[in-house]
Amino acid sequence: MTNSAEGREILVGIDPARDCHMLLAWAADEAHRRRLPLRLLVAVPAQHHIEHVDASPHMMAQRQEGARALEVAASWVRERHAAIEVATDVLDGRPAQILIRLSDRARMIVLGSRHLSRTEEFLSAGSLVVPVSAQARCPVVVVGDAEHVTQEPPYLVVGVDGSEPSKAALALAFGEASLRGAALRALWVWQPPSPKDEPSLVQTQRTLLSETVAGWAEKYPDVALTHEVPVGHPVEELARAADHALAVVVGRRGDGGYMGMRLGSVVHGLLHRAHCPVITVPVR
Repeated sequence: MTNSAEGREILVGIDPARDCHMLLAWAADEAHRRRLPLRLLVAVPAQHHIEHVDASPHMMAQRQEGARALEVAASWVRERHAAIEVATDVLDGRPAQILIRLSDRARMIVLGSRHLSRTEEFLSAGSLVVPVSAQARCPVVVVGDAEHVTQEPPYLVVGVDGSEPSKAALALAFGEASLRGAALRALWVWQPPSPKDEPSLVQTQRTLLSETVAGWAEKYPDVALTHEVPVGHPVEELARAADHALAVVVGRRGDGGYMGMRLGSVVHGLLHRAHCPVITVPVR
């Protein structure tokens, strides 16, 4: 298995039926900062619902539509960053399965949000966000369709809870903040056993948070770091802190179940609640 830190390309899932400029901009800028090639993909799933009919003309039309969309997308990327190496592929198969398979050799995957309901995410054959975020072997970035207003000076948010997934998220978050010249807000969200315990336990949580990020802060002295221990629900507090962030970074527990239904509740919640890009980081 290829370690995500050694991946040599950024993969972008393109939907020919949708405006992809926001995720293309995010992916192109990331490739430019990291000096990595960009690979734009369109997947054409088999038409299993068509019975007793030759589906090949339909699939051929979809491939042609995908190839045209990729040509336009690649041209747009090159206009934004002329030096980026851009490759395009139209592949046969379910989009989620293809991206999960290719994640072994990728530095990260960038997707657009379909803004589906939770039920639609699980049941839609075209759903990408949940299964890929749950099962990819590299970080996955989900970028919304609408332009996101960021704050100056720029900052990122990372969720910390002392677990191995959150340590993986810290590693990526510090690297992203350093590359972007941005500050980093590290949040350890928790709920005290009872209100009377809150004052004394908040300090304990702050100490744990400080100890958890100490090594990374020393490695990235250029990153302005703040420690925050808000009390509340992790999804709501992280989303609130990231309202004007460049991105919110969270770790992923486990490898995901069937179609990603075991995606952690915090990650799943942020994918539906956060306005900024959400970066999900697997443990390697």
